[in-house]
Amino acid sequence: MSHTSRAIRIDRPGGPEELKIVEVEVGEPGPGQIRIRHHAVGLNFIDTYQRSGLYALAMPLQLGMEAAGVVEAVGEGVTHLKVGDRAAYASQPPGAYCELRVMPATCVCKLPDTISFETGAAMMLKGLTAQYLLKKTLPAEGLQPGDFVLFHAAAGGVGLIACQWARALGLQLIGTAGSDAKCQLALEHGAAHAINYSTEDFAARVKEITGGKGVKVVYDSVGKDTFEGSLASLRPFGLLASFGNGSGPVPPFNTALLAKGSYYLTRPTLFTHIATRESTQAMADDLFDVVGSGAVKIPIAQRYALADVQQAHRDLEARKTTGCTVLTL
Repeated sequence: MSHTSRAIRIDRPGGPEELKIVEVEVGEPGPGQIRIRHHAVGLNFIDTYQRSGLYALAMPLQLGMEAAGVVEAVGEGVTHLKVGDRAAYASQPPGAYCELRVMPATCVCKLPDTISFETGAAMMLKGLTAQYLLKKTLPAEGLQPGDFVLFHAAAGGVGLIACQWARALGLQLIGTAGSDAKCQLALEHGAAHAINYSTEDFAARVKEITGGKGVKVVYDSVGKDTFEGSLASLRPFGLLASFGNGSGPVPPFNTALLAKGSYYLTRPTLFTHIATRESTQAMADDLFDVVGSGAVKIPIAQRYALADVQQAHRDLEARKTTGCTVLTL
């Protein structure tokens, strides 16, 4: 039996104008799959990379990496979910920009009743990213309460979650953002310090804040524009975790740059960390706990109807958004 669903598809890489609403047929789940009806869909910067072709994927492509809704059908071998369960996910392959989909069940988690569908859709990819960064992507000397970390794009979806989570862990998070208003937002969400990188030399300010020492780790989703400054912000044996390309990919560089302080460099991805059902659930449980406790609140600052997805992408790329953004159904 098939079902009809509205979905957002692109037939070729390009700008937001390539995002089209189409009607698709959705069938029954196969082994290891579920069918889920979405109540809300999360919007993420990685969606723009896939749309533009920066991350090359086969066409036509249905975008979207996270959503929340209700399980309608369960395929053979799926034991952690049942029909009627509230659920949320951050998952590959893309395809969340729709009303209904069949997808692998591995990364789909039961959503606690205390967490709304919109919050679930907004927090899975961004919250799990903050989790693996602050809990698993650590410098050689580890992180202890009181340590300084630098987090770029601190007023974005991942950033505002990381500001709160870092505070809960006792870390002193130095956030950067592109305006004074965004810096204030980061401070209100738990950043110990905030730097407007459009008006200040952030590396120089980091050294000033840390008494000339630098930070143990830089979490950098901006990429090209911040890479060298991020290295300059590290203390000896510090770690640069480059986890995004908001300003474009980091160009080829001489690894001798790392010799200045015996620095470490990594390019982590969420999907390496959630490659198994066990790791996905453990990370999700950590996220659900910290959100459920109130230590981390999920800031949904923008809502767009599914039909307005082109405008949502324009606003995201123009840095007009803060916190999390969801598409409503």
